[in-house]
Amino acid sequence: MKRQIIIIIAVVLVLLPSTLFSQNKIKWYSFEEAFELNKKNPKKIFIDVYTDWCGWCKRMDATTFSNPYIVEYMNKHYYSVKLNAERVDTVFVDGLMFINPNPGQRKSSHQLAVSLLQGKMSYPSYVFMNEKNEWLTVVPGYMKPPAFEPVIRYFGDGDYLNKNWEEYNKTFKADIVE
Repeated sequence: MKRQIIIIIAVVLVLLPSTLFSQNKIKWYSFEEAFELNKKNPKKIFIDVYTDWCGWCKRMDATTFSNPYIVEYMNKHYYSVKLNAERVDTVFVDGLMFINPNPGQRKSSHQLAVSLLQGKMSYPSYVFMNEKNEWLTVVPGYMKPPAFEPVIRYFGDGDYLNKNWEEYNKTFKADIVE
C-alpha cells in the first residue's frame, strides 16, 4: 500500500508540471484557420513568418514566444499564425490561390509569404492584420520580450488607430521587466 502511494505521488509530480507548462504556450493556428475564425469571431491576426533554417526564428520561439506574459497576451488578443515562408502546399484564401512556385528548390518562397511581407523576405518577420483581415504592417527581426511587448500591445490594444508609433512608444508603460 505504501509503495502504491509513493508511485501515485511520483506520477502526479511528473505529470503536473507538464500539464501546467502545456497551458503556457501560444495557441498557433494555420493561416486558413485564423482567417476563417476571424470571420466568425473577429480578433486581430498575428503572423510569425519563419523558415526552418532560421536561427533567430528558433530563438524567438525559445525565448520571446515562451515568455508567460507574451503567451497570455497573444492568446487573448490575437489569432496567432505560424507561417513557414517556404511551405510547399497550396493555400486557398477567399478564392485566391497561393503556391510555392519552386517547391523543390532551396529558399523558394511561398506566394502567401511574399504577399504578406510585400516581397521583403526577412526572417523572422511578423505581420499584423486587423479584425477585418486587412494587412496593417510588417515588423522584422528577433526581439526579446521587453522589446516585443510594446509592439504587440500597440496593435493588440488598438492604439495604432489614434497614435503614431513614436508617440505611443514614448509613453508606453511596460509590464515586462528584464
